Amino acid sequence: MRLRHIEVFNAVMLTGSVSAAARMINVTQPAVSRTLQHAELQLGFALFHRVGGRLQPTVEAQTLYPLVERLFNQLDEVQRLSASLRGGRRQGELRVLTVLALSYEVLPRAVRLFRAKYPSVHVHHQGLHSPQIVSALLLQEADVGYVFTTSAHPALVQERLGERPVVAVVPKGLLTPRQRQAGSLKLVDLAALPVIGIDGQDPLGMLLAHALRDVSDQLNTVMTVQTYHVALALAHHGVGVALVEGCTAASAQADKVDVLPLDPALSTPVQALRSSARAQSVHSRAFTRCMQQALQQLG
Repeated sequence: MRLRHIEVFNAVMLTGSVSAAARMINVTQPAVSRTLQHAELQLGFALFHRVGGRLQPTVEAQTLYPLVERLFNQLDEVQRLSASLRGGRRQGELRVLTVLALSYEVLPRAVRLFRAKYPSVHVHHQGLHSPQIVSALLLQEADVGYVFTTSAHPALVQERLGERPVVAVVPKGLLTPRQRQAGSLKLVDLAALPVIGIDGQDPLGMLLAHALRDVSDQLNTVMTVQTYHVALALAHHGVGVALVEGCTAASAQADKVDVLPLDPALSTPVQALRSSARAQSVHSRAFTRCMQQALQQLG
């Protein structure tokens, strides 16, 4: 298939009709029909059947489409990277990404410290999930990103800023007086409590799955979430025990929950990520130091 064939095929798959596909890619309906016919002639099989006024993809088309979809995603990344390179970097501007858990307590402290030194620098911030941060840095859409544990990538430079303990945020009334006085919560004690799980593909979720493997069959996991602050909010409303890192736990409301470290102790590192394709700027380096200081302020 030629690129023009692929563009038309993708448009028809997305819209379900020749007319809508023509509007999508800004060509005439006859042009779409001719291109489809030429593609089918070259391929040697039909891509669509007309059913009830709409084009129904054949089995062969459905088999091809995941590869075509992947190709268009890659083309989109090329366009995004080209736009980033074309736009360059304005003076006095810093583009910062953080995972959501670092956006509520750590980032504001870091921004306050940074602005005390560089009041004229405009900081652009986005709170994203770790894979999105990695993708944005690879496309040079940001200067620096801050995450918890993530897989090493050859095109990114990693710098460890510190680590945060994993704690149990327990709704008031769920713990016995003995457990509260102990000052920590044993992993085996979680079996007797409703637990809010963290998605297994998340770095903290993977850490917890490994740590809790011996008691996983006994856990009463009432629901699973992807975002740590959602887990914290659920704990505030008495749904269950949230197992989160210390940055998120800093937002815990002491009148609604008890916050206890786990026994044995668990911790997760905080890392700064940046593209290895460009030199680190003075502002980026300074902001990273401010993030490190903000982590230390949380204790």
